[in-house]
Amino acid sequence: MNIIEIEDVTKRFGSVVAVNTLSLNVPKGSIYGFIGPNGSGKTTTIRMIMKIFYPDGGTIKINGKPHDGRRLNNVGYLPEDRGLYKKMKVHDVLMFHGELGGGSDLKNKIAYWLDLLDLSDYASKKVETLSKGMRQKLQFIATVMNEPELIILDEPFSGLDPVNAEILRESILNLQKKGSTIIFSTHDMSMAEKMCDNIFMIYKGEKVLDGTLNEIQDQYGADTMVVQSTGGEAILQGIQGIEKINNFGKLQEIRLRPEANPQQIIGEILKKTEVQKFEITKPSLNDIFIRIAAPERKEVNHA
Repeated sequence: MNIIEIEDVTKRFGSVVAVNTLSLNVPKGSIYGFIGPNGSGKTTTIRMIMKIFYPDGGTIKINGKPHDGRRLNNVGYLPEDRGLYKKMKVHDVLMFHGELGGGSDLKNKIAYWLDLLDLSDYASKKVETLSKGMRQKLQFIATVMNEPELIILDEPFSGLDPVNAEILRESILNLQKKGSTIIFSTHDMSMAEKMCDNIFMIYKGEKVLDGTLNEIQDQYGADTMVVQSTGGEAILQGIQGIEKINNFGKLQEIRLRPEANPQQIIGEILKKTEVQKFEITKPSLNDIFIRIAAPERKEVNHA
């Protein structure tokens, strides 16, 4: 069963079509990733789901009910543009949001989440005294502490250090186990690969990807080689059959031409340098994102 059903939705801002005839289904209990370049329509889509914007055409249903003017119940939303009452104390902010969401046992919930996200010592501090990362964790708590049925997170990991990003990741997975459906937008392709049951990509207002990671990768086939060698990127130049090199320093991700023979390519590499790692694989989500979102970039001819 789908918790969200979007059918042929369009949203315009003047002459600009931000979202064009979008159809999308989000299954209950899933973690659904929204990806796309800045200005592609991700946040506009989220705001239409949240009834901040209304579509100019098409329909949006939540739990089978049509989009209308009534307040959304049992939905938690962490917007991209964060906003908290800076003069309020941390505990008071959470109590306010908890009561607004119709929560119960708020004292214990607040204590649990503050301890989990290492904010207990700041409970009586004003929000304005917190660092940017702390404020982000605080708003995350305000969004999820009532364990709503649907949780929408717009760039939840942005600006967090690895330790706090890991805590949020584990918290999101735990909320899913308890029955929440999670939608989150992100520019972190690695996080989307690891966490999401389904991935949706929007580009210039159009849906260009929608499915599991395996389904998306299968559209491109095993046209990628990952190589780690002593010679690095330099030794790959001039080898026939290589269409593009994504250089990550210690290793290189090579996109092969359709007619390329991987065994011949690795043979050419072995003539030039020692190879520590070699793998033929499907393209990463990051590479697929680049193929779609930056097709106009002039790619180097390595043949």
